[in-house]
Amino acid sequence: MSFVQELKKKVLDGYEINREEAIKLLDAGLDELTQAANEIREHFMGDDFDFCAIINGRSGRCSENCKYCAQSSYYHTGAPEYKLLGTEEILADAKKKEAAGIPRYSIVTSGRTLSNRDVEQISKTIRAIKNETKLSVCLSSGLLSKEQFDKLKAAGLTRFHNNLETYRRHFPDVCTTHTYDDKIGALNNALAAGLEICSGGIMGLGETMEDRIDMCLDLRALGVKSTPMNVLSAIPGTPFEKLPKLTNDEFCRIVAIYRFINPKAYLRLAGGRNVLGDNGVRAFKSGANAAITDDMLTTSGVHDAKDFELVKSLGYKPHGFIE
Repeated sequence: MSFVQELKKKVLDGYEINREEAIKLLDAGLDELTQAANEIREHFMGDDFDFCAIINGRSGRCSENCKYCAQSSYYHTGAPEYKLLGTEEILADAKKKEAAGIPRYSIVTSGRTLSNRDVEQISKTIRAIKNETKLSVCLSSGLLSKEQFDKLKAAGLTRFHNNLETYRRHFPDVCTTHTYDDKIGALNNALAAGLEICSGGIMGLGETMEDRIDMCLDLRALGVKSTPMNVLSAIPGTPFEKLPKLTNDEFCRIVAIYRFINPKAYLRLAGGRNVLGDNGVRAFKSGANAAITDDMLTTSGVHDAKDFELVKSLGYKPHGFIE
C-alpha cells in the first residue's frame, strides 16, 4: 500500500496528520493524491457544498500595504474608492443574492479596522438583513476588538472572516503595516465573542509549499472550518503584478493536502478561479467543497447560475440552497 493510501486510511479513522507527513505528500503522484483527498471529503462531508457571496461594502483608500491588494492606498491601481455603503444599498444587494439562491452573505470593508461608529452602522445593516431575509450574515472588516464583535453578534452576525493570507515566515514579505499575530488576535477575539471564524489565504504570493502547509496547520489549530483558497490575480500597479501564475496542478495539490490536514473543513474556492482556466472544476475534484460565487471585491468571479450548474454537474448538493 502506498504512503498516500496508508495516510488516507489513518485520516478516515480520525487521525490528524503532522507536518512531516503533509510535506511528504508533496512528492506523491498528483492523481492518486487528489483522488484520495476527494475520498476523504466524501467520507466526512458527503456531497454537501457551501456557497456564499460577498459585497464590497467600503472600497479603496486602505491604510495597509498588502502587496497584492488593489485597494491599498500605497499603490495606484484604479480600483473604486467609496465610503461605507448604507443599509438600504447593502440590503438590496443581499435580497438579490438570496433571490438567486445563495444562503450566505458577507459584508467586506477595506481598511485596517472599523471605528465604533462604523460598527453601529454595520450592526444596523446586519439587523435589517436578518429581519428581511433568511441569509446567514458574515463580516470581513480587519482587526476588531472583542467588544466590537460582541455588538456585531448581538445584531445577528454569525461568522467573521479574516484571511491569514500566507504563513508567518513569509508574511513580512507581503505586508508590514500589520502582522500575522494581529490577524490571529482578531480571529481569537471573534471566537471569544461566540462567532464562527473563516480564514485562509492567497496562493501564489511567492511563498513555498512548506509555508502553505504551515499556514493550514495553524488554521486547524484555530479550529477554522471554512477556509477560503484564493489564487493570486496579479493586479497591475501592485508590487506583485509580475509574479508568475499558479498552475492548476499546483493548486490542486494544495487543495488535496489541505483536505488531508483538515478533513472536516469547507475548502472554499475564492478569488482567482479564472486564473486556473476551468473555474475550479479540477479543484472541486481534489477535495474542495465550497465557493464564493459572483464577483469578488475588485475582480470578476463566476456568476451564480453558472456556478450552481457547475457544482451540481459534479454531484454536489449545495448546502442551505434557497429556492
